[in-house]
Amino acid sequence: MLSVLDAFGPRHRTLSLSEIARRAHLTLPTAHRLVGELVSFGALERDPAGRYAVGLRLLELSALAPRGLELREVAFPYLDDLHRTTRGNVHLGVRDGVEVVYVETMRARTRHPISSRVGDRWPMHASGMGLVLLAYAERELQEQVLAGPLERFTELTVTDPGELRRSLAQIRRCGVAVARGQITLPNLAVAVPVHGADGEVAAAISVVVEAERARPRELAAALKQVATAITRSISARVG
Repeated sequence: MLSVLDAFGPRHRTLSLSEIARRAHLTLPTAHRLVGELVSFGALERDPAGRYAVGLRLLELSALAPRGLELREVAFPYLDDLHRTTRGNVHLGVRDGVEVVYVETMRARTRHPISSRVGDRWPMHASGMGLVLLAYAERELQEQVLAGPLERFTELTVTDPGELRRSLAQIRRCGVAVARGQITLPNLAVAVPVHGADGEVAAAISVVVEAERARPRELAAALKQVATAITRSISARVG
């Protein structure tokens, strides 16, 4: 069943039964049986065209995740202010394995809109938030990511391990990641860490704007202020 659910993703939001079977590496009869049970439970839903999507029951369960909707709830007022101030795309993300998962997104109206959504996940080397989370991760995880493979999304995506290692050291020194055109060419992302009540990096926040109008220093200052406010709110809840 977990293999069936794992067949879905940001680039595969709806699937036919045969697509589920292929992506989950299951026989068609086995996939049919498991999908039927997941539909009965509410974990999957079937549309009139016969395609399947993740069901609302999983949304209900995801609300119980402390690194998901609970963190999103704490951060939302501050992210909303940041969104209004910067007029950029604002994201909140956490690390899951060797990827960054978006737990909140706020889109801006721009000539080159980005299609980020809650639940999207990206390789850590290719996004501002991912670079921040990687910079503060344990050395073993850093080496695992740098060993590759490092996917290239645009001509500007940094895939050289040596260059990435230098970028991570710079992020640790200044507490800010600046990523230009790593996933979408017209855009620049600025990201900073958010610390939990224990002082460890719990998440990252970023603002993505069109590179031609970007002011990284101003964005970094605004992000750090918001990150501090979110950290205080997290600590207050724990206390």
